[in-house]
Amino acid sequence: MIAAALLLGYLVGSLPSAYLLVKWTKRVDIRTIGSGNVGATNALRAAGPLAGAVVLLLDVLKGWVAAAAIPRWILGLPSPALALGCGLAAVLGHVFPCFLQFRGGKGVATTLGALGGSVPVVAGIATGVWVAVFLLSRYVSLGSLAAALAVPISQTMLHRSVAEILTGSVLAVLIIVRHRANIQRLLGGAEHRAWSR
Repeated sequence: MIAAALLLGYLVGSLPSAYLLVKWTKRVDIRTIGSGNVGATNALRAAGPLAGAVVLLLDVLKGWVAAAAIPRWILGLPSPALALGCGLAAVLGHVFPCFLQFRGGKGVATTLGALGGSVPVVAGIATGVWVAVFLLSRYVSLGSLAAALAVPISQTMLHRSVAEILTGSVLAVLIIVRHRANIQRLLGGAEHRAWSR
């Protein structure tokens, strides 16, 4: 039953909301535009603010459904660690979607949804960190990296279980690895800053 919950979480995460919305509204493949990333930020570049907002909401929802709804439906009342594990499956689906030849997004929004569905207080902390760093720096990527690091740190400070902290650490590492190119551009001073030409 746990395997079924994880698999269903992965499939929900694999639903390529950004790809489908941009394809439907602009008749183009989002993977050929901007950063090529299948996520909310690139959807905003490709199809405008409304599309970006809708994709962001859908990507968060994927993580929440995988962590909050699927485990309860299949497993009854799972532990927060198991719920977060199902959320991790959704993030893996978003990052490596089976419907797009395993080429997906960076997993930030889906991670926040997964945290919201399993450990809301950690989701709130990570979101607050993202907002603060983004407003101070105007770098979306830097906010995402800071939020990722905040996950296992806040879990540890809140004395969450070892299983939860390990799962949160995997989520953080996955997001950091997916931001390799952004990190290189940040270090080289070439990263795009929001509200700049």
